[in-house]
Amino acid sequence: MLSTIAYSLFVWSPLFLALLLTIIMLRKIMPAFIKIWLVKLVAYSMIVSYAVGFLHYTLPQRDIVLVLDAYEKRMDVSSNSMFWGKQDAGTIRQDTRDVRFIDTEMPDGSVMVYRNEDTGFGWPPYFKFDSSDLSAKAKQLVSTRDNPKWVAVRHYGWRNTVFSLFPNATSMKQVDGPDVNLIPWFNIIFTIILALICLGIYRLMQLFKRRRIDPMVDSVEDAWDDVSETTHSMGDRVRGWFKRLGGGA
Repeated sequence: MLSTIAYSLFVWSPLFLALLLTIIMLRKIMPAFIKIWLVKLVAYSMIVSYAVGFLHYTLPQRDIVLVLDAYEKRMDVSSNSMFWGKQDAGTIRQDTRDVRFIDTEMPDGSVMVYRNEDTGFGWPPYFKFDSSDLSAKAKQLVSTRDNPKWVAVRHYGWRNTVFSLFPNATSMKQVDGPDVNLIPWFNIIFTIILALICLGIYRLMQLFKRRRIDPMVDSVEDAWDDVSETTHSMGDRVRGWFKRLGGGA
């Protein structure tokens, strides 16, 4: 039940967002009971949540873990296939296929399961073709209680038990311990560049809005006012006609 509700919200939310943006664009002719500031708050919050969620899912992350096991499991990938990778390069695409997994333990004792799939030339653009090699490396780095091997796993994606989603491991390397400091330089540089690009796009959109959208909305508003004035004028004429008709009687 919960997964159905969450999936429905995910599917229909873009249409709801499009409706909110339409209301914002035509705010000058919207009824007074529609609170435009509330519509803006909801719409902009959805846009920000989409952007943050997309970046959090796509950008690389690193976890310090102990590798417990590396294995393959038969999986049916269908309704949520957009959150899964691709079959091994050079093989036939099927919804039912063997997927490699890596079981790990976090420093706090919790567990994390990663899938190990190729991304190929698809999205996200990690160009991963070595899932077999990564599985072999993971087996080499399996830890025991007497010989713990702390490993930095580079991955993207989310772990979600409701939708059976697993982050996809893209690489791993052995590190000195669980407290090693790994600075995400790529994410920092990428975020700064993306922020500058978004700022430039925002300024262009503001300019486009002033030159194109606002005059269009003003013309619609003027046309609406003309229709209202014409309606009132016709109403006055009809009322005057009835008054004259009543006086003459």
